[in-house]
Amino acid sequence: MSGAEGIKAARLNISTGDIPVDTPRAPAREAAEGELSKPMYHENDPSIVQRALDQFWDWVSGLFDTAANATPGGPAGLVVLVVILFGLAAALWWRLGTPQRSSRAQEALFDSDGPRSAGQHRAAADTHAAALRWSEAVQERMRAIVRGLEERALLDARPGRTADEAAAAAGASLPEHATRLRAAARSFDDVTYGGRSANEHTYLSLRALDLELDGVKPLLPGASRGADG
Repeated sequence: MSGAEGIKAARLNISTGDIPVDTPRAPAREAAEGELSKPMYHENDPSIVQRALDQFWDWVSGLFDTAANATPGGPAGLVVLVVILFGLAAALWWRLGTPQRSSRAQEALFDSDGPRSAGQHRAAADTHAAALRWSEAVQERMRAIVRGLEERALLDARPGRTADEAAAAAGASLPEHATRLRAAARSFDDVTYGGRSANEHTYLSLRALDLELDGVKPLLPGASRGADG
């Protein structure tokens, strides 16, 4: 067969479909994937962080849509509900104070400046009260209460004791004042560790308790027996 005849026969075979002209699917797919995996096609793709953020906001958006559909009034009702929840949280924070009081250990009632008498603590409390520094006045008046009880042997002196511990110990020996002693210790803790501010009413309550306790007479050993005799 001459060269011209061979070319003619090849063309005839192609036209009759003897030689496949379509590429198989699997190799074609692999070739396409290999081509698309080249860096030149991914230069403008978002970063991993950006993709993660996009997925997060899509999730938040879907959550908001779900909540809006489940809330009476739709999105407007959901907004009102969120505002109410924030208001309740703010009111609770204002009422209970910051979490600082519960997250940190309470420190000793008296500072490390050296022991002072009940009279000195009372004078400091009156000075703070005259300047309308009610929180500091409450602190000093509580110290005056405890120091006064220690000086009169109604409470044993114990270094490092907290206001709550002092109130509990004093309330055991003075049960008629136990409730007010616990309230005074709570006021001291609120302004010292809870981040709250005292007012004049709180200070006057502690001052009245201090004056009342100052008039309590200790029961001397054998006093009851002597009275009975």
